[in-house]
Amino acid sequence: MSKHKKQSKMWWGMAAILMVAGIFITTACQARTTETAQTGDIVTVTVGDLAANATASGQLAPQRQADLSLATGGRVTAVHVQVGDSVQAGDILVQVDTSSLERAVANAEQTLAIQMANLAQLQAGPSAADIAAAQASVISAQANLDNLRAGPTSTDIAAAEANVRAAQAQVWAAAAQRDQAQTGAAQADILSAQSNLDAARQQRDSLQDAYDRALQCFDTPGGQICPGLGPTEEQLRYSLAAAEAQLAAAQAQYDALAGGADANVVNSAQASVSAAAANLEAAQARLAQAKRGPSEAQIASAEAQLAQAHASLDKLMTGASASQMTIAAAQVEQARISLRRAQSDLEKATLTAPFAGIITAVNVAPGETAAGPVVSLMDSGSLEVVLRVDEVDLANLSVGQPAQVTLESFPTTPIDGEIVSIAPQNTAGVDTGLVTYEVNLRLGATDLPLRASMTANADLVTASRQGVLLLPNRAIIADRQAGRFYVNKVTTDADGRQTTEQVEVTIGLRDGQNTEIKSGLAEGEQVLIGNSLPISSPFEGGPPGGNG
Repeated sequence: MSKHKKQSKMWWGMAAILMVAGIFITTACQARTTETAQTGDIVTVTVGDLAANATASGQLAPQRQADLSLATGGRVTAVHVQVGDSVQAGDILVQVDTSSLERAVANAEQTLAIQMANLAQLQAGPSAADIAAAQASVISAQANLDNLRAGPTSTDIAAAEANVRAAQAQVWAAAAQRDQAQTGAAQADILSAQSNLDAARQQRDSLQDAYDRALQCFDTPGGQICPGLGPTEEQLRYSLAAAEAQLAAAQAQYDALAGGADANVVNSAQASVSAAAANLEAAQARLAQAKRGPSEAQIASAEAQLAQAHASLDKLMTGASASQMTIAAAQVEQARISLRRAQSDLEKATLTAPFAGIITAVNVAPGETAAGPVVSLMDSGSLEVVLRVDEVDLANLSVGQPAQVTLESFPTTPIDGEIVSIAPQNTAGVDTGLVTYEVNLRLGATDLPLRASMTANADLVTASRQGVLLLPNRAIIADRQAGRFYVNKVTTDADGRQTTEQVEVTIGLRDGQNTEIKSGLAEGEQVLIGNSLPISSPFEGGPPGGNG
């Protein structure tokens, strides 16, 4: 083989290697993913899923919480919870003193019982005993009126005169007793008292002498009983004591009589005289009235009493009227309302949890007076993410859209979420001037220990498409004025030569990388990014020829 032929074979071998490398490079450029597409790349229309997202941040906030107060004030007797406690609906939290409230309930119960008894009595009608008593009242009132109209009898006047005489005698007797008290005791009474005093003194002296002699005898040796003395020492001592008491009484009686009039006795006697005189005047007035006969006022009063007795009897016989029944029934209902109010006040003296949750604040202690919110309760099961979403992103959000949430405390653990509400009123930023809206997310199941006020970041899926044609965003040429969109479609002929043609497309949803192609292209077609096709081979033309 000549040297020239060897060089020619070597050249063709190198050319083949370079051609294979060029084909590999071209294929690699055409097969680039949308994530790495660059200007000058050729990309293929593919079918895939697309989602547009918006991001926002916020905090975890309970959607149900309450600052609980006691409707009934009073001294706190018991606090059953502390901050951090978990409670169930109906659990007792705080109690106040209920003694006055319990008394109010008892009084209301008694009032209701009385009003119900009154109504029952009206409904049952009068008893036979009630009717008999009313009839007796009529008879008595009629008899009294008849007696007044008939005037006093001779017997009535005689009785009145006898009463006057008796009253006069009482006055005389009281005056005599008063006079005696004022003049002091009679001389005969004083002499008698003196005689009694002398006899008592003599008796005492005699017993004292006997007792002294007995003591001398008893002190001698040889026994307790002296000849000629019957009583023992003890008996003589008792007798002497009795004589001393009798002497003291006689002395007191004598002193009282000999001392003149006692002021207390005189005053008492004078009071008796005054009372007797008043009684005499009354008896004389009754006698004068009996002689004059009844006055017109007395007869009118008796007639009124008779009319009242007849009215009471008629009322019993006819029974209760419709208005009386209505009033009695209303009084019963009013008593029931008062009882329910008292019972409600008693129940309100015990503060219970309106829903299950966690105690976040306790503002009262036993012995203090309950005023204002005493316990704060949060429903930990109602925690939602409250986001502040820019107004630019709000148009793409709706209730029910999914979201993915991460917490600053647990940044590597995403939590699924869902939009449950969008605030109708915007919130203007104080510092930034941005207008935002509160968007609430309900979180899915998670084992993370969620706490209120945790900072949360959310990716909100504003729209999504499945199984649509996709192109990189950079492959789209936009005519903003005309509102049209184009792409540089790549066509390859049979010889492998590539040309571009600008075709109009209809676009749809887009995210940060890809755009949905609704029309104008088909799956598998190729599009040029930019205006320059990539070099498909490192050489122009074929390999060099030989020398000859």
